[in-house]
Amino acid sequence: MLISKVAKRYAQGLLDFTQESNTTSSMLSEMKDVAKIMDSSKELNQFFATPFIDGRQKISTAKEIFKSLSPTANNLITLVIRQGREKHLQGIAQQFINKVEDMQGVQRITLTSAVELSHQTIEQIFKATSLVNLNNKFDLKTIINPEILGGYIIRVGDQQVDASIKTKLSNVRKELRKN
Repeated sequence: MLISKVAKRYAQGLLDFTQESNTTSSMLSEMKDVAKIMDSSKELNQFFATPFIDGRQKISTAKEIFKSLSPTANNLITLVIRQGREKHLQGIAQQFINKVEDMQGVQRITLTSAVELSHQTIEQIFKATSLVNLNNKFDLKTIINPEILGGYIIRVGDQQVDASIKTKLSNVRKELRKN
């Protein structure tokens, strides 16, 4: 998911506030809930993205959906909606999560493969690449994409290693066309 500048700014503001009030860990948990709810509900995203629905109705709906969250989290959501930035709510939550995990030294790893990989195979891939620091905590997201044919694509932060069969075949094809 591409994170907008708006989401980064709101997330940074929230992070600054939670650090001052010493509530970063509880807010992290709440923003994970927000991101999860927004990610799982296409209808909610469409509702928030609809421009002709009144802001008061969006705020009322958000308060009902997120009623279990702290006043700080609810105030943030209300502020975001009042400013007409509700379509960025999921991005704000995700960016806040990313910023806190960065502070905690957590690596975000995405591993794409053609088939499901065993835990042992994943460990071997991690050891084979210099992108993963095995001494740090990490958050692993695995994606199964049969289109890569075999091998793997590993992404850590903004760096990526593509060791997929599809890419290797594509490179061979390019070389053959050159000659």
